Amino acid sequence: MTGQVMFDSHVAVLLEHAVSLVNTLTDGEARGRPYAVPRGADLPRAVEAAVSDTAGSLPRTIDVPQAEYLAATARAMRRVFQAMHDGDPDTAATTVNGLLHDSGARPRLDRAPDTGRDGGGTTWQLHFHGPDDSFAAGHSASCATALALAVGGSLAGRLGVCHADRCDRVYVDTSRNAARQFCSTACQNRTKTAAFRARKGGGPG
Repeated sequence: MTGQVMFDSHVAVLLEHAVSLVNTLTDGEARGRPYAVPRGADLPRAVEAAVSDTAGSLPRTIDVPQAEYLAATARAMRRVFQAMHDGDPDTAATTVNGLLHDSGARPRLDRAPDTGRDGGGTTWQLHFHGPDDSFAAGHSASCATALALAVGGSLAGRLGVCHADRCDRVYVDTSRNAARQFCSTACQNRTKTAAFRARKGGGPG
């Protein structure tokens, strides 16, 4: 493959939202430290921060039940990333199918905000949820569809889990040569530093 990987712009945004939701709403380890999902009243605020750049195609009410719904979606999406990391596309596909079913995902063209029939520009936008879905259900459907397009396409191997010690945060690899291994520059630098220290410690005194 030559050149940088480019998903469809809308799908690329949804995949990044999936990454953000998984990394914010699943327990585990992050950058060498234990990570726990915010609980109670802090959970909606965590969701809001994770998807702060979403377009306004869904009513944006993120209360505790909505946040808990998205947390359950995030746990399922983590299984997709982990399965692809482990070389198990069958589990990834089965999990994505479950997400598509549970969220009621379906393609739909909606008129873009602030455009009329003669408004010029992009009049219609493709969404993957119904017009009356809640934010949590609609966003779950959209992220599930984006993962389905990735897992079912030639870029399935671009879904990854951080290779750094004591970190299990996920990422989408858009690098030129599919060489990304870490969720962040911090984890990449931490791993390089550890390797350097190991080499130095193992050398002549």
